[in-house]
Amino acid sequence: MQTTVKQLKLIIFELNKEEYSIPVQQVRSIEKLLPITRVPNVPAHIKGVINLRGVITPIVDLRTRFDIAQKQYDERTRIIITVVGEIEVGFIVDAANDVLDISEESIEPAPEVVGSVENKYVQGVVKVDKRLFVCLDLHEVLQLESIHD
Repeated sequence: MQTTVKQLKLIIFELNKEEYSIPVQQVRSIEKLLPITRVPNVPAHIKGVINLRGVITPIVDLRTRFDIAQKQYDERTRIIITVVGEIEVGFIVDAANDVLDISEESIEPAPEVVGSVENKYVQGVVKVDKRLFVCLDLHEVLQLESIHD
């Protein structure tokens, strides 16, 4: 009996010189930085909203979300527009690097300690040649902290 290996397409992006990935089916588009309208009384990692082709889209800065030191946005900075459940959300990243085809088997469970990103945000780790990508769980990334923290 032959088992078929499921292929996945991942978008590879950069944060603080480390590479992360999300499944391409969750990505609507990759945009250059657009003007962001601030929204009062939201968590610090939510930078505000943008009007993207008539759709008001919340924007999350992943550096802030993962407690990574801020840096100036530059010509490589991108907003990755994703669909998480029913919600369209944009994530600000340092750069969008690649689209990669991998087999589902090459995703390994997240080790106990993964760099600077909390383990709950990590779905697994992918090794391709000498590169290592942290696969993010966007549902977890978007979970709002409980008020009681």
